Amino acid sequence: MSIAIVGAGLGGLALARVLHVNGIEAVVYEREASRHARGQGGMLDIHSGQRALREAGLIDEFHTIARGEGQDMRLLEPDGTLLLQEDTPDDAPLDRPEVDRADLRALLLDSLPEGTVRWGHAFTSAGDGLLRFADGARAPYDLLVGADGAHSRVRPLLTDARPAHLGQNVVEIGIPDVDRTHPDLAAMVGRGTYWVLGDGKSLAAQRNGDGRVRIGLTFHGTAENWFATSGIPLDDPAGARARLIELLPGWDARFTALIEACDDTVVPRSLYTLPVGLTWPSAPDVTLVGDAAHLMPPVGEGANMALLDGAELGLALAAHPGDFAAAVRTYEREMFERTGAAARMSTDLQNMLTAPDAARKMLAFFQPG
Repeated sequence: MSIAIVGAGLGGLALARVLHVNGIEAVVYEREASRHARGQGGMLDIHSGQRALREAGLIDEFHTIARGEGQDMRLLEPDGTLLLQEDTPDDAPLDRPEVDRADLRALLLDSLPEGTVRWGHAFTSAGDGLLRFADGARAPYDLLVGADGAHSRVRPLLTDARPAHLGQNVVEIGIPDVDRTHPDLAAMVGRGTYWVLGDGKSLAAQRNGDGRVRIGLTFHGTAENWFATSGIPLDDPAGARARLIELLPGWDARFTALIEACDDTVVPRSLYTLPVGLTWPSAPDVTLVGDAAHLMPPVGEGANMALLDGAELGLALAAHPGDFAAAVRTYEREMFERTGAAARMSTDLQNMLTAPDAARKMLAFFQPG
């Protein structure tokens, strides 16, 4: 009986690895041409997802790539007021370490037998026990797992739910080799996350393991077509930086200096979510993991939930050998409860971020009482 996983993201790869550890074969079909086809984004805060890595037999390897100092945080208001500074002691436990997404994905990929991931397979549809791909190829399956992200092509086999725009648009920019090129800004940002909240906007600057400071400028309460009306010339990096600074009137000069120091990488992102607490009637031959199942606001839970999804489904399949229907029911029951709670918490945090006094609300969240 064949298990087909569509999507070589964290959830799909965690599932393939836990299945492998338990002596079960699976095939991962990925639309990208190779593991290096595109960048994998920035840092991830891995906390509850560490349990999945233990089930995958990879926790020691994870600790070698995790950055404990990435737990440092600085929280500020747009006028430059520092509200919170947390510096992680060198001997602190790795409760919420940061890790480069690319490094974590590489760890999972390298843990799988050669040939497990079939690159260049763009999934289009499934039915009658066959997967169909954009190039006309087909492959059999007995269980299909959609691990294909926010705009999943597998999801419609289970539910009519579609992602809705969150009312947030993000511009990603960054400073390469920051310690050498801008040591003053490197010291200001620190070793972890530097967060400025207010005026319906946020700036999150984060030190990556490769020496780059990745910066996300988020504009809250903006429409899905905002990039078309924002006046940001995305094809002109210098003009884009200038326009971004214009969109931050009254912000402290230290924050605009971060933007001025960025290179020519300018990436627009519109954010989407699925309905909180989304469920569907269980099917014996198809299920979902990760963002395909529970796309939620990006406040630190998504990657952890995806890793746990993969591990929990893998364990359920191992516990119900040959009975995919029972395994899927067991997994989905646990997943719906766990991710529903995470999505509700993420939505609450998202609401704090959009409040007029966002920085003060987040300070109260981090330091209750």
